[in-house]
Amino acid sequence: MSAEPPISFGQAALFWLKLGWIGFGGPAGQIALMHRELVERRHWISEHRFLHALNYCMLLPGPEAQQLATYLGWLMHRTRGGLVAGVLFVLPSLFVLIGLSWIYLVFGQMPLVEGLFYGIKSAVIAIVAQAVWRIGGRTLRNPALWSIAALAFLAIFVAGVPFPAIVAGAALLGVLGGRWFPASFMLAGPTAAEKNYGPALIDDETPRPAHAHFRWSRLAVVVACCALLWLAPMLGLMAVFGWSHTLTQMGWFFTKAALLTFGGAYAVLPYVWQGAVVHYGWLLPAQMIDGLALGETTPGPLIMVVAFVAFVGGYGQALFGPEALFLAGAAAAAVVTWFTFLPSFLFIFAGAPLIESTRNEARFNAPLTAITAAVVGVILNLALFFAWHVFWPQGFAGSFDGWSAALALLAGVALIRGKANVLLVILGCGLAGLCLRWIM
Repeated sequence: MSAEPPISFGQAALFWLKLGWIGFGGPAGQIALMHRELVERRHWISEHRFLHALNYCMLLPGPEAQQLATYLGWLMHRTRGGLVAGVLFVLPSLFVLIGLSWIYLVFGQMPLVEGLFYGIKSAVIAIVAQAVWRIGGRTLRNPALWSIAALAFLAIFVAGVPFPAIVAGAALLGVLGGRWFPASFMLAGPTAAEKNYGPALIDDETPRPAHAHFRWSRLAVVVACCALLWLAPMLGLMAVFGWSHTLTQMGWFFTKAALLTFGGAYAVLPYVWQGAVVHYGWLLPAQMIDGLALGETTPGPLIMVVAFVAFVGGYGQALFGPEALFLAGAAAAAVVTWFTFLPSFLFIFAGAPLIESTRNEARFNAPLTAITAAVVGVILNLALFFAWHVFWPQGFAGSFDGWSAALALLAGVALIRGKANVLLVILGCGLAGLCLRWIM
């Protein structure tokens, strides 16, 4: 027996559109917002089913908040619901970031903009440090996982091991650890206990709708469609520009980023840093930090910082000539957004029916637990990299910027100890940066 939820498609679409414009605060803030709106206030879905979907999305590479929105949209209104939820979660932030990226490149040297970014950079360091604290507290529950995090940090910080190799090594350790010490590699569930918020339209006992039953034929169709949607634009880029062109390389690089980065948006950043800054040279380290600052202050998934990276890369390389710089940046941002988020839709449309069919016996495997532990070490390395470039803007041979360090410390205390709102901390640091630039 199956039942369709009594939630109109129009109602849901309006909610996903609203979420796309007000989804500030990074993954944690967006997931909390969805929980408050869908579970607590609207009662569209029960606590248990919301957390079951969230657990699956946390296992996947890529942006867990966007994937959760896609999953819930799919659960309510089939494939069209998932597409609308996932696309509307991303589209507003793409438009906003294209505009802000252009303003940053054209007017970034103005004293007002420079002062704001001076303060916001310190907030970014505190935000990444908070991510280490939050993910580490949720993940590193025993010496085995602490050891994997430490090894990952040393591998990337000391030896410069590429992020995909760290993921592969952590997965191998997880396989071995899960076989020998299974209790140490069980993924922890949500930290908050499940609560009862009253009857929901999609409740614990609501029968699965017909589309939520797993079928091999449907899986084959989903995989084939997503493969075609990836292959067609990639072949088109190769035919028009060639394999070595920046747009083609961006599409290929960010496809790998979407597939290899477990642990959410902050796990993507080290890989993007290694590729976009160090390997390809699409932007400078200071610009990468500024891009993360923009990503933190705009709605939508934090992984949308990749649109900034692409815009700066396309604009800076004048892909279509000096008279079409904005078009080059916008085209690069659109290409990168497509290739970054397409795998997320594949993971949900292919895997969600299987997850729904095993809702009462969900299991998490050891390799993904080990990868999540390794992500903590990699993000710690990213925080130190950012701190280095902000606190010593001319390198270690230059002077230490004590004002930036003090501002980062205050922001970290506000976020970690005071549980302050991320957006308020960023705005406060931006205003402080303006004042400091004015008196310095």
